[in-house]
Amino acid sequence: MRLAPRPPLLAGRDAILADLHWRLATAETLPYTVGVHGLGGVGKTSLVVEYGHRHLDEYQLVWQFPSEDPTTLSAAFADLAALLGVRQMADTADPVHQVHAALASRSDRWLLIFDNAPDADALRDFLPPAGAGHVLVTTRSGSWPHHYGVELPALDSESATTFLQQRSGQNDAITASRVVAELGALPLALEQAGAYLLGTGTGMSTYLDLLRQHRAALLAAGKPWGYDERVTSTWQLAFDQLAETSPQAIALLQLLACYAPESIPYHLLLAARDNALTEQPDSSRNASALLNLLPGDALAVNAAVTALRRYSLVSRPRDGLLSIHRLVQATTLNRPNASVHAARSAAAALIQAALPHAPNSPEVWPRYGQLLPHALAALPPGSAAFAEIAQYLGANGDYRTAQILCRLIWHHCTSTLGPEHPDSLAARHDLARWVGEAGNPATARDLLAALLPIRERILGADHPDTLATRHSFADWTGEAGDAVAARDQFARLLPIRERVGGAEHPDTLATRHNLARWTGHAGDPAAARDQYAALLPIIERVLGAETSDTLCTQYDLALWTGEAGDAVAARDQFTLLLPVVRRVLGAEHPSTLWTQHNLARWTGEVGDAPAACNQFSDLISVQERVMGADHPDTQSTRHNLAYWTARAR
Repeated sequence: MRLAPRPPLLAGRDAILADLHWRLATAETLPYTVGVHGLGGVGKTSLVVEYGHRHLDEYQLVWQFPSEDPTTLSAAFADLAALLGVRQMADTADPVHQVHAALASRSDRWLLIFDNAPDADALRDFLPPAGAGHVLVTTRSGSWPHHYGVELPALDSESATTFLQQRSGQNDAITASRVVAELGALPLALEQAGAYLLGTGTGMSTYLDLLRQHRAALLAAGKPWGYDERVTSTWQLAFDQLAETSPQAIALLQLLACYAPESIPYHLLLAARDNALTEQPDSSRNASALLNLLPGDALAVNAAVTALRRYSLVSRPRDGLLSIHRLVQATTLNRPNASVHAARSAAAALIQAALPHAPNSPEVWPRYGQLLPHALAALPPGSAAFAEIAQYLGANGDYRTAQILCRLIWHHCTSTLGPEHPDSLAARHDLARWVGEAGNPATARDLLAALLPIRERILGADHPDTLATRHSFADWTGEAGDAVAARDQFARLLPIRERVGGAEHPDTLATRHNLARWTGHAGDPAAARDQYAALLPIIERVLGAETSDTLCTQYDLALWTGEAGDAVAARDQFTLLLPVVRRVLGAEHPSTLWTQHNLARWTGEVGDAPAACNQFSDLISVQERVMGADHPDTQSTRHNLAYWTARAR
């Protein structure tokens, strides 16, 4: 037997070890080979060594070969040939052929481990062609045939946290889980961190702070048991070889290092390269060289990804998406020759070029959804693309995240341009909107009340931005509880809108819409219904039949039809509207949920309380998951469910 010492701690690998044993034990043809492949530092050698120790009693021969170099591998075959009694002193025969012949003649079970092979092709002449044995290969190459391969992932969070606690001798599970998240649950990094913590006596919280502030230096510290290298050096050879053989792959790796680590739509981003080059602002010209170096056509893209997969630096691509470990990202950007500014600028430029530039259009929301985590990772808050992402989030119903992004934009504009710069005022206006939509109308109203006189002073009373703030201020005044004041403000605003923009300008139509709404809330539902009935055909003609503004007008017409006394018509209108809203906006959009809410309400009002209960019950489970149990909309649904439950008895 020649086998490395058994790993003292191996966490989270029992399921993979069991699967590996099942595959080998049930193999129909022998010898049977399985390649364990994955990122450097993910624990491939530890896994197969543990497998060998667990199943020693099933084999009469276990032999581990160092396989990164063909000369060393050939010498190891000579040692095994001598052990098997088929090689003598000063023997000139090929030791590989001698071992193959000896293994083929044995009837007992044997296990060969080829550790750290460059790829499958490098072992072509060394794998035994016959015999009743099993072969395990560890390699970073992701090009191992799928049927005979096992891609080893990083650890799951729970196993990684337990390992770090045991390795460090510290029991702070919460902080340990945060360290695990920072290290991406990579076994080498966890072993290194545990060694550092144990060796220096550093507390877990202190280590976490150091990791966040001095990541590169800390990842070079700590002697990991069972590993020849540390995190900072384990991928350096791959980087050096790629720099010589595939500059496009290195350029792609630098780009991927700037995005969120999971599900990067690399085809979508690289397809935008030419547009990104033409749209580069002067301040980002240092990114142009990197953009030019990126692969352009499909063959070049596939070649670059294949080169990265040769070292498992990225995941196997699926459906135009791939992932990269967060420590590979950090190490890539910390390389001595890496231009972090150029990489980040290029990454932001590709996001900007790949965005659909139509944040209010539901048909392109899936593309925004694909780009979202990577846009948040790569875009600076002062960019137009960052503001576009915020607008998409709000239009898609994620008011909370839209509010967070708009606050970042406002702070950025205020600190870099000044509090009264037009961009700062626009950011403040947008922030107020999403603060209100997120469930705080009084704060939205107050933000706009403070903003309005500033815009009037700087831009003028009739400037479109000033009128937009007047419009929003009136609307959130109503949402905060003063419907009469909101109605009166819209009544004063409407003739100004008609004079400045025209009777059928979208802004004028929006003001008419809100005047009708607050007329109803102020106590005149019949007048609101009639105003909406007159407005709807104009909006359908000017804006289109299924725009969000048109759907909102249809919603309000149905609502005020019911409030004016015709519950049956209201129920029927909401019944027709709900599937359209679901199809256009999505099943969990706030507007869809409110349409569902009102369908349930008017179903109850026409006398079918049990059906209303069922509809409210279905709705509240969605609202609690999407909005939270304490959101005002969820509480309203809960109140209505209780009301109609009592009525159904």
